[in-house]
Amino acid sequence: MEEGLVDLICFFEEFFVAHGMNATFAQYLNLLINLVILTLIILGINYLIKHFIIETFKLFTNRTKTTFDDFLIKSNFPRYVGRFLPLFVVYELFPLIFSEFPDVLKIFYKLVEIYIIILIVWICRSMLRSTRNYLKTRPEFNDKPLESFSQIIMIFIWIIGLMFIFSTLTDKSVIGFAISLGAASAVILLIFKDTILGLVASIQVSVNDIVRIGDWISFEKFGADGTVTEINLATVRVQNWDNTYTTIPTYSLISDSFQNWRGMQESPGRRIKRSVLIKQNSVKFLNHEDIERLKRIKLIAPYLDNRQAEIDKFNESNEIDKSLLINGRNQTNLGVFRKYADSYLREHSAIHKEMYLIVRHREPTVNGIPLEILCFSRDKRWENYEYISADIFDHLIAAIPYFDLQLFEAPSGDDIRRFLGENYKA
Repeated sequence: MEEGLVDLICFFEEFFVAHGMNATFAQYLNLLINLVILTLIILGINYLIKHFIIETFKLFTNRTKTTFDDFLIKSNFPRYVGRFLPLFVVYELFPLIFSEFPDVLKIFYKLVEIYIIILIVWICRSMLRSTRNYLKTRPEFNDKPLESFSQIIMIFIWIIGLMFIFSTLTDKSVIGFAISLGAASAVILLIFKDTILGLVASIQVSVNDIVRIGDWISFEKFGADGTVTEINLATVRVQNWDNTYTTIPTYSLISDSFQNWRGMQESPGRRIKRSVLIKQNSVKFLNHEDIERLKRIKLIAPYLDNRQAEIDKFNESNEIDKSLLINGRNQTNLGVFRKYADSYLREHSAIHKEMYLIVRHREPTVNGIPLEILCFSRDKRWENYEYISADIFDHLIAAIPYFDLQLFEAPSGDDIRRFLGENYKA
């Protein structure tokens, strides 16, 4: 059969020579005609692959219940596999066409080997993309950095492919090429520093579960505050709450400090931690009339009765001179307000009672005494959380004057005018 193909390939050359054409010119013209015929054969095979084999594969995948084969179609897997058929035809016919050109054949064989390596890499990439896109449809992989995993695997595949390509071009073994590559590792590390850092960071982020897709993170250095939408080898994409996007280098997730709100999202409540600043000279001891007046506040009436009874008993048993309030034990308006705030929070339906609930003093400052509220809301959704926080502090700020307390506030222009008097001219 091979002899018949050789005769067929040399047909035009013999025909032209028989009709008086120069032998060398006839050889090159025969070569050109054979290349045109080979090109037409390859185009015909590609047409059949595209309109018959691939369409048949599509028809088959449409009838199956799984979606993985659908992703294979989208990633051109059948087309890449189908390219082996025309490659086989070229591999068989090309040496016969160029049998009289050994130098060309040597280059041809190298190019074919390189093309096969690249084709295998493309097929692996297609399989990898199909697997990634298929896993994205599964709920258990929604928060996994599949993009980063696929890029890491693809880098290793390309490295192996490039090693085989260089081995083909230089006629050295892959092992020998790897050894020579190690000698140039310092230069490679310098050139691909960012890629290597991204590779290491992607592995650490994935293995240590530092960030998942869907996590809410805050990264002040890059102005990011929102949900992670994508994690790949080089960058992490964050959709901010104003619907803008911020791109963060993946390596920054392990080299810099950022805040991940996943713990809050997985916990039963979201923390409220805010303070009101009490004017220090408004704090005072409570006399009998003050206590009777405050007993009209329902939330603290039982507390005031019990607490005052204990204080009176102590002062009487120790014969304390109460002509001055400072003597003995006393209640203060700030202490009673603190108890009121605590009781109010424990009665609030939106506050999680099984988590921390603290109303405390912080160290006095030049701006007053910080009275800090620390509790957890049941509803963790941002808009509802802000509404609950505002509702609590609206009430507490409005309640402060009932305890003869004052909020600290820096003086405004109107305050200064009133202090200087009506004759003040701006």
